[in-house]
Amino acid sequence: MGRGVMEQPSRRSTTGLLRLVWFGVGFLMVFLAGLGVVLPLLPTTPFVLGAAFAFARSSRRWSAWLHGHPVFGPLIHDWRQHGAIGRRTKILGVASMVGVLALSLALQVRPMVIGMQAVVLSASAAFVLSRPSPPK
Repeated sequence: MGRGVMEQPSRRSTTGLLRLVWFGVGFLMVFLAGLGVVLPLLPTTPFVLGAAFAFARSSRRWSAWLHGHPVFGPLIHDWRQHGAIGRRTKILGVASMVGVLALSLALQVRPMVIGMQAVVLSASAAFVLSRPSPPK
C-alpha cells in the first residue's frame, strides 16, 4: 500500500515536468518557424511540424492555435492528411539548402565541413522532393 502511494506524486510531477518541457520545445519551434518565414535560408516546415508534435503533447490550446494558423496550419494539415509537402514549400526548402551550401563555398569553409553539409543537405533535399504534393 505505501509503495503505490509514494509513487503516485512522483509520476504526476514527472508528467507535469514533461508537459512543461514539451511546451518549451513547441514554443522554441514556433519561434524558429517564424524566423524561417522571413529569413530565406531558414526552413519553416520542419519547425512547424516539430511544434505541432510538441504542442500535441503539452497544450491543447496551443495545438489548436497552431492548427488554425493561416500560415502554419496548412503545412500541418497537408503533412498529417497526405504525408505531403506543397510545391512552393519544396522549392523554397531545396533552394534554401542550395543557398546554405553556396554560402559555405563562398565563405571558403573547410572542405570536410562542406562535404558533410553536401551529404546531409542532399539527403534532406531527396526526402523533401520524394514527398507527394497535396491534392488541390
